[in-house]
Amino acid sequence: MNSDDNKDISDWYHFQEEICTHFNSLGARAETNVTVNGTRTKHDIDILVKTKFLGQDILWIIEAKKWNHKVNKLHVLALRTIVNDIGADKGFIISDKGFQSGAIEAAKDSNITLNTFNDLIEETKHFIQGEILKSYNKRFDLLETRYWAHSKPIRKKYGLRGEIWDYPVDFSGQFLLKTAHWAIEAAEKNEYPINLETFMVEKQGELIANNFQELINWLNLNLNYMDEKILKAEILMMKNGEFHPELFDRKDSELPIKFLTKYDKIKNKKK
Repeated sequence: MNSDDNKDISDWYHFQEEICTHFNSLGARAETNVTVNGTRTKHDIDILVKTKFLGQDILWIIEAKKWNHKVNKLHVLALRTIVNDIGADKGFIISDKGFQSGAIEAAKDSNITLNTFNDLIEETKHFIQGEILKSYNKRFDLLETRYWAHSKPIRKKYGLRGEIWDYPVDFSGQFLLKTAHWAIEAAEKNEYPINLETFMVEKQGELIANNFQELINWLNLNLNYMDEKILKAEILMMKNGEFHPELFDRKDSELPIKFLTKYDKIKNKKK
C-alpha cells in the first residue's frame, strides 16, 4: 500500500468520524463500522445512528463517501436495498464531491437523502431542534393548563399574577407564558435573534436569544421558575383550603395564550 492509499484511508476515516461525532452531539447514539443483520444478508455500515423521537425508535444508516468524484446512481440504488433489508427509517449518503444527476434522480421520492457534510449539519440540526421544540411546546401546554385552572383572584392572592397598573409587575404567569409561546414560535421559524423581555421584575436569564442553545437555556430557566412558583402557590392553597382548580379537557378548550397570539396575528394583518 503506497502513501497515497494511506492518505485516502486516513481522510475517509476522519470524514466518517466527523459525521459520527455530529450525530452524537445532537443527542443520538452513533457508531462507526457496524455490521448489521438484514432479512437476507449482513451489511457493513459506515455509520449507524439510533435515536428516539416522541417515543418511537429511529434507525438511520449513513455512507461516508470521501471520494475524488461524484456519487453515481448505482450507489443510491444499493443503499436503498440495504435500507429496506435492515428496516432502517432513512439512509444518507454524505459525499465530499457531490452527486451525479442520475443519483439525485434515483433518490427522489425515497427515504434516501443525499448531502454534503455541511448540508447534513444544517438539515439535521433543524430536524433535531424541531423535535426538541415539540417537547417544550408540550411542557408549555401543561404549565398553561395548571396556571389557568385557578381563578383570577386566587392567582393574584398567591403571587401568580399582577395587574398592569401595578407596573412594574413583580411576576405575571400570563406575561411569562406569552413570551415563552412567542419565543418557541419564532424558533420554529428560525427567526433569531428572539426578544425575551417579559416586562417583570422577576427575570431569569438573558433578554435576547441569538441562537437555539441560548433559547433552550432561557426556556429551562423560566419554565422551571414558573413550575416552582405554581407548585409553591398550590401547596399554600391546599394548606388554606383554597385549592379548587377547574379541570377540563384541553382538546375541548383553547387556553388564552395561544388564542391571544392568533388574535394578535389577525389584528396585525388588518392594519
